[in-house]
Amino acid sequence: MTAWLFSGLGLLILLLAGDALVRGAVNLSLRLGVPALIVSLTIVAFGTSAPELLIAISAIKENAPGIALGNVVGSNTANILLVLGLPALLATLHTSECDSRKNYVFMLLATVLFIGLAFCGVFNLFSGAILLAALALVLANAFREAHAHRKACGEACADEDELEGLEEADPDMPYWKVSLYLVLGLIGLPMGAQLLVDNATIIARDYGVSETVIGLTLIAVGTSLPELATTVMAALRRQADVALGNVIGSNMFNLLAIIGITTLFGRIPVDPEFLRFDLWVMLGASLLLVPFVFFKKDITRIWGLVLTLLYLIYVVSLLA
Repeated sequence: MTAWLFSGLGLLILLLAGDALVRGAVNLSLRLGVPALIVSLTIVAFGTSAPELLIAISAIKENAPGIALGNVVGSNTANILLVLGLPALLATLHTSECDSRKNYVFMLLATVLFIGLAFCGVFNLFSGAILLAALALVLANAFREAHAHRKACGEACADEDELEGLEEADPDMPYWKVSLYLVLGLIGLPMGAQLLVDNATIIARDYGVSETVIGLTLIAVGTSLPELATTVMAALRRQADVALGNVIGSNMFNLLAIIGITTLFGRIPVDPEFLRFDLWVMLGASLLLVPFVFFKKDITRIWGLVLTLLYLIYVVSLLA
């Protein structure tokens, strides 16, 4: 019971620290004059994935690579089936109004690349460099499109639009408050990650469950909570583009950045079970978005129920 409580505490610290780091970094950048769109594409994306990154690094240092890989693969599956499914039960996501085709194709390519590298049996510095190079290409394309949009729309228009998309943005936030957010984030993230990984490993041993399954379920769902909260609010506000973009961007960043950076701290061996089952579930979940991205279908309550049930079936199959 103690291990469960400490795991929950570690997860709570992670989520609060991640939010603090994003708020501090965003507002520091804006105070220093960095364009809001660049902040959203880099600092916000990196900050919201900081819990997954710190967990992966801590897991490698604690010799629990199953947690590192399981967290990323499980989070991506949960992001599509659960993070889009549950909010759709509350309100239809009008994805027919969105144009996410290009980013969705990038996400699929990143997924295929990740699976291909996994069949090498281990993620090492070489495969990590390939993932980070792919991330650099995605970011370069985003910057190019942002520059073209800014040029066509005008500086003032772009800055106003970009700031509206950043709920953490407050250009008038005092420096002492920015510093406090940064310090809390930088202290809390490694503390929460260490607490969660240590106790999740204890739970796995006590219940005879593999570290991989703990990473795919408990930790994966926990680190997907920020995305879930964002998507629920987006659904209630009828902002389907935010909901879908949040999931697609998060999944891309998880695959390319989290594992890419983690390989700098150690090799990540791939459990054969990933190759037989979990990676294909992740790919299958990703392909389920095709009707909503390419054929302009809305994610209705029926679809939300289907996605949520598929996730529950997946989790039950892991624990069986």
